[in-house]
Amino acid sequence: MLQIQQNVSLKNFNTFGVEASAHYFVEINHEDDLVELFMDPQWLQTERLVMGGGSNMLLLHDFDDLVIRMNIRGFEHRIEHNNVYIEAGAGEVWNDLVNFCVAREYAGLENLSLIPGSVGASPIQNIGAYGVELKDVFNSCRAFEIATGKFRTFTNEDCHFGYRESIFKEELKGQYIIVSVKFHLSLTPNLNLQYGAIGQELANRGITSPTIKDVSQVVSHIRVSKLPDPSTIGNAGSFFKNPVITAEEFITIQQNHPGIVNYPTGDNHIKLAAGWLIEQCGWKGKVVGNTGTWKNQALVLVNHGGATGEEVYNLSSQIIDSVYTKFGVTLQREVNII
Repeated sequence: MLQIQQNVSLKNFNTFGVEASAHYFVEINHEDDLVELFMDPQWLQTERLVMGGGSNMLLLHDFDDLVIRMNIRGFEHRIEHNNVYIEAGAGEVWNDLVNFCVAREYAGLENLSLIPGSVGASPIQNIGAYGVELKDVFNSCRAFEIATGKFRTFTNEDCHFGYRESIFKEELKGQYIIVSVKFHLSLTPNLNLQYGAIGQELANRGITSPTIKDVSQVVSHIRVSKLPDPSTIGNAGSFFKNPVITAEEFITIQQNHPGIVNYPTGDNHIKLAAGWLIEQCGWKGKVVGNTGTWKNQALVLVNHGGATGEEVYNLSSQIIDSVYTKFGVTLQREVNII
C-alpha cells in the first residue's frame, strides 16, 4: 500500500540543499506503485514533480502539489558475444551503475564516472562528460505513461537526443515517468581520450596503455579536483550548458578575444567553454550573499549555507547578463528550474 506523506521537507532530496517542502510526497519502489498511484483520479489532475537524486534541479519555492521520488532499484545484465546489455532501475545511483560496470570490465560508461544523480534521470538530460554522452551507450528505456497507465519502451531513436536534451524534456515533458534504462556496452574497450585533461593525467601517472578502470579513476580524480562534493557544499554540478555558436559568429568573437576556449563540433558550429566565459567575467570563486561560484570551476554555482533557490537563480541571471555583455553569447541554464 502506497504511503502518501504530507508537508515533507525536500532539503535532503536536492543536492543544492535548499529548503523547500512538498505538500504531498510519495516514494515509488516498484513500477506497480505507479499504476496504483494513478488509479486515483486525484493524482491525475494534480501537478507533480518527479525526483531521482535531485542533482539537476533548483527549487525556487515550496512545491504545493505532489512530489514523486523514484526509488526503483536493481541491475540485470546479459552478454552476447562482445555486447553487454545492462538494465538498471530508475532509482539506482548513477555512479553505482558506473562502478558496477567498470568492475566487470563492461566498457562505455567510464567517461561518465562520478556524475551525480540517478539512472532514471540520465536519458531526460542526455547526460555527458569528457567526450561521451548518454546517447552513445543508450539502448532503450521503459517508461510509464501517466495518462493511460500503460508502459512503453523508447529506443535510442525515439528519444530524439540532443545536447543535454531529449524528447522527455521537450514534446513529452511531464507525460512519462522512466522506470528503468537499458545500456549497450562492450567487452572490447574503445576508449575516448579526446579531452586533454584525461590524457595529461594518464601521462602523469605513467599509464601508456590505459584500461577502462584507469580512465574511470582519472575522470573521477579530475571531477573531484574541479567540482565540490554536494554532501559538503550544496551544488548541482555544471549550472550552464556550453554554448554552441556558428563558425561565423565564432570568428567575430575570436577577433576580440583571441584566447577563447573552443571545441569544433564538425558541423560548422563551435562549442564554447561556458566556465571559461564566466571566469573571464570575474565570477570564479566569487561569493554573493549565501551563494557564489566554486573556487575551482566557475561553471558551478554553490550554496554556502542557507541560500534560497531564488538567491541562486538571481546569481545565475547576473552571470548570464555579464557574459552576454562581454561576449555577446547567451548562456542557457542546464539545471532544471522548479
